[in-house]
Amino acid sequence: MAAARIPADVALRESTLQKLRMFSELRGKPVAPGEFWDIVAITAADEQQELAYKQQLSEKLSSKQLPLGVKYHVFADPPGAKIGNGGSTLCALQCLEKLYGDKWNSFTILLIHSGGYSQRLPNASALGKIFTALPLGNPIYQMLELKLAMYIDFPSRMNPGILVTCADDIELYSLGESEFIRFDKPGFTALAHPSSLTVGTTHGVFVLEPFNHSEHRDLEYKCCYRFLHKPCIETMQQCGAVFKARHFSQQAFAGDNTRSLKLDSDYVYTDSLFYMDHASMKKLLAFYEKIGPLNCEIDAYGDFLQALGPGATIEYTRNTSNVTKEESELIDMRERIFYLLKGTSLNVVVLNNSKFYHIGTTEEYLFHLTSASSLKSELGLKSIASSIFPEIPEYCGKTPCIIQSILDSKCLVAPGSVVEYSRLGPDVSVGENCIISGCYVITKTVLPANCFVCALSLKMSRHLRYSTMAFGVQDSIKKNVKTFSDLKLLQFYGVSFLSCLDIWSLSLTEELFSGNKTCLSLWTARIFPVCSTLRDSVTTSLKMLNAVKNKSAFNLNSYQLLSIEEMLGYKDVEDMLAYRKHIFLEISLKEKQSNLETS
Repeated sequence: MAAARIPADVALRESTLQKLRMFSELRGKPVAPGEFWDIVAITAADEQQELAYKQQLSEKLSSKQLPLGVKYHVFADPPGAKIGNGGSTLCALQCLEKLYGDKWNSFTILLIHSGGYSQRLPNASALGKIFTALPLGNPIYQMLELKLAMYIDFPSRMNPGILVTCADDIELYSLGESEFIRFDKPGFTALAHPSSLTVGTTHGVFVLEPFNHSEHRDLEYKCCYRFLHKPCIETMQQCGAVFKARHFSQQAFAGDNTRSLKLDSDYVYTDSLFYMDHASMKKLLAFYEKIGPLNCEIDAYGDFLQALGPGATIEYTRNTSNVTKEESELIDMRERIFYLLKGTSLNVVVLNNSKFYHIGTTEEYLFHLTSASSLKSELGLKSIASSIFPEIPEYCGKTPCIIQSILDSKCLVAPGSVVEYSRLGPDVSVGENCIISGCYVITKTVLPANCFVCALSLKMSRHLRYSTMAFGVQDSIKKNVKTFSDLKLLQFYGVSFLSCLDIWSLSLTEELFSGNKTCLSLWTARIFPVCSTLRDSVTTSLKMLNAVKNKSAFNLNSYQLLSIEEMLGYKDVEDMLAYRKHIFLEISLKEKQSNLETS
């Protein structure tokens, strides 16, 4: 009698936890040749971000949080125009060629794109999306460790080449016994996840060559006829990308946090990461060195993958509906890339029991860390991770999430809120759906519901200073307007930004904004006070936030004010890391004392 098949969700959870255990065994130890990546490279937006990333990598290596004997690199985009993750890929290839010459012909390389400023999840803005903390592991895992853990099986079954991924997504999958994902075919190879048609409209979608889709094993290797980038549902149907989900009745859609696949509902296969063999890398590198500096944004998914497969057509090169800024050179560059890669194969690793998660926004971040989400279950995320905080209240399936923080036993944190790298005293109360990062509050304070509070250390004229960004978790700090008259369209903590200026006694002048004066936003608004201590900084920014909430005056004219854009320019990475380390050491000491007392 055949053994009963393990339910899909159980198999996914067990497979994920096994990868985490395997990675935990490698932390702080030298890896054998072929056991792990030869090179792990992270892209950065500019030289300042590059330096911040290198400082954090150095700290991780010295404290033995990463496997040793691996070459870790950070590659910054060149100054000038934004070049997108496709341009960053080309720059990284050039950097690798300069560093290693022909030696990299034999390397397995992981390339993680982390070059943005995380305006939709600003607690990752200062130190980077790839260094976003997760309530997992000890020392605490950040996205970098999780990426390395989830890809633990890849290097030993991968031909020389490069695996390209992004910093703010998570891919989970399970396979049958004795099955492994192989990256050993020429050209490109991409992972594919079953997803709802709605998810398909915001991702890449594979049009697979005809096959018998009634069997559906956990792992299947297919050829891709054509790749669609963020297609509409009608296009997916017309191109033959849509399947019926008769076999997925118990499994959730990849990328869908709220629903399970319904019996007989339609689904598509969407993208996540992809692999390029060395020949493809060399072809792209030769192209980049020939054309010189880029002046437009290239998307590694939309512009590389859409050129692949026998059904690829040049029509997509003129479709700029998914482009945030249409540069004059973009269409020409897309056409050149199309002809360069035309005829290259796109192999697809179909993972029928897999999930794709994105945690790049405040909404996604709070949902996955504080609710009974499937990701929380599959990863084993904790409500209290490497922290001192005695009780966790629960309300309607939600809990608070406390990451590497010290909270007094009388401190109250409402369900649905995340507190990371912070110290909160006994008379501190945190409302629901808040994100509190890097803060120090010991006096009686109420942090109102739905607030975002993140403190940064600054180095200004060789002096250590602090500034705290504070606003509503649902505020769009990325949204911008071109003129003063349109500032009424911006909202701060749910209140018209113009009304906030009156509450703070600030005048509407060009000096109120940093950077480009035709791109006005909460990101560039000079409204955040600079203080000499971390405690004063957090308290002062909370006063300006509460003034808006209560519609009571709070004069900011006596303070030096910075925009978030400027705060990042002044950030003192060393001091922020030292603050985090001090919290970690204090927690570790108290845990040792507690263990001695109970033994």
